[in-house]
Amino acid sequence: MKRKSLQEDEASDSLALDVLLWMVQDPDRLLPFLNATGLSPEALRGAADDPAVRDAVLDHIMADEPVLLACARALEISPERIAAAWARRRPPEFEAP
Repeated sequence: MKRKSLQEDEASDSLALDVLLWMVQDPDRLLPFLNATGLSPEALRGAADDPAVRDAVLDHIMADEPVLLACARALEISPERIAAAWARRRPPEFEAP
């Protein structure tokens, strides 16, 4: 099993927060996320530092290609960079002996 580097983890965290900040700027982007997670705006404010919330942000963006592309454009990065951050945050795959 490959170990993730601390630098990669920090970059993924930072990108997830950037995506979250992009989402909260527009209620039409934020409401589907809140509905999917069951979080209230107040709970989201308090949980933004929670790794599970960051994972949910990237899961949400990756589940909708038009939203992924719009986010990447707005952040001026490639969609592949978001996909790579999402993949790094996924649990490692089980390797059978």
